[in-house]
Amino acid sequence: MTTILIADDEPAILDLVRFTLEDPQVQIVEAVDGAAALELALHRRPEVALLDVHMPRLDGLEVCRRLRQSPECAHTRIVMLTAAAQTEDRRRGLVAGADHYLTKPFSPLALLTLVRSLAPQVTVWPAV
Repeated sequence: MTTILIADDEPAILDLVRFTLEDPQVQIVEAVDGAAALELALHRRPEVALLDVHMPRLDGLEVCRRLRQSPECAHTRIVMLTAAAQTEDRRRGLVAGADHYLTKPFSPLALLTLVRSLAPQVTVWPAV
């Protein structure tokens, strides 16, 4: 089973991402702040982590940095999923270790396409 971590302090974003990615072969775990996201990631070792940049307790960039330093999460593909869309924001995300950067608002199709490319073992998602 593929595990995907969603970390965002906006309930509507959590709902949208969960609804988009839910599947019997996918386990979605959610966190509403960066510290909880880091703890969940270290414990659950997700294949994909979707991190908002601006979260309470730890921001997504710091969570990303710490995950990249953790041998337990070396395999985790990290996507910064955020409204911070300036070139410098993207650069900071990639320097922190993110694999991809998806800005809000985003289309569910774009999210599904990106996550499907990061988790090709989930064969039940339709090809897009």
